[in-house]
Amino acid sequence: MRIVVLAGGIGGARFLRGLKSAAPDADITVIGNTGDDIHLFGLKVCPDLDTVMYTLGGGINEDQGWGRTDESFTVKEELAAYGVGPSWFGLGDRDFATHIVRTQMLSAGYPLSAVTEALCDRWQPGVRLLPMSDDRVETHVAIEDPESGERRVVHFQEYWVKMRAAVDAQAVVPVGADQAKPAPGVLEAIAAADLILFPPSNPVVSVGTILAVPGIREAVAEAAAPVVGLSPIVGGAPVRGMADKVLAAVGVESTAAAVALHYGSGLLDGWLVDTADAGSVAEVAAAGIRCRAVPLMMTDAEATAAMAREALALAGEAR
Repeated sequence: MRIVVLAGGIGGARFLRGLKSAAPDADITVIGNTGDDIHLFGLKVCPDLDTVMYTLGGGINEDQGWGRTDESFTVKEELAAYGVGPSWFGLGDRDFATHIVRTQMLSAGYPLSAVTEALCDRWQPGVRLLPMSDDRVETHVAIEDPESGERRVVHFQEYWVKMRAAVDAQAVVPVGADQAKPAPGVLEAIAAADLILFPPSNPVVSVGTILAVPGIREAVAEAAAPVVGLSPIVGGAPVRGMADKVLAAVGVESTAAAVALHYGSGLLDGWLVDTADAGSVAEVAAAGIRCRAVPLMMTDAEATAAMAREALALAGEAR
């Protein structure tokens, strides 16, 4: 079975680990979000790609869900001693090595897709990891500055990590997405897939940003494979992070049903909601999307694998 997964960072990576357990013989291609990418200290940092790579390759900090295990922060401390920032983004020493290699290869003319493949040669994640695009795309968020009261735009990482989404997002814009092209292999993988999955990643700044690259949404909509998603909203709140803030910015309520309708029956064939949201099954089904309520909390490896098995079963029905 050929499975394509559109994935963000922590939620997507942890779901992928369960999917590999549930479908050990599947050929899995992961199309990773690069809208979170940022340049820091002269280096190209790809948080979502790295989180998938480290998680599946056994190098992730399990407590955080991001960054490397057994990490130290000597370089960050030395930079701070020189007064060089930003201090709010926690790059560890081991993590710095990844970004140095990536930046060197990009500077030598290799596209991001080739660089990602080379980095994965070390980590052996057991999936084919593709960036959504080799072109530069950065998600920016419009806010009202809490100090000046004026509207300004910040990089998504500043909004999410530094500000902790403490102010409302007025707009979310994947800058450069409209001019970007899908990375080599992306459209081909979607066309050849037997199943396409939207994991419980952020529907606006993760999966939504991937779909914003011209050609990807259309390829998913036209694919012969069933498309099944898992709700990142449980009981009216994000399972992790602050997805409610960016959902509000695009006019979507923080409910499992609203996210399904945001994707729409033009994309989704099936949608899994948590048992806490069983009352929304009928609403989603009425929109032409098969829906089932199952446990969706990734509390451990078996619970996550069970979620993946439910997604596979729902896809079988949709097929």
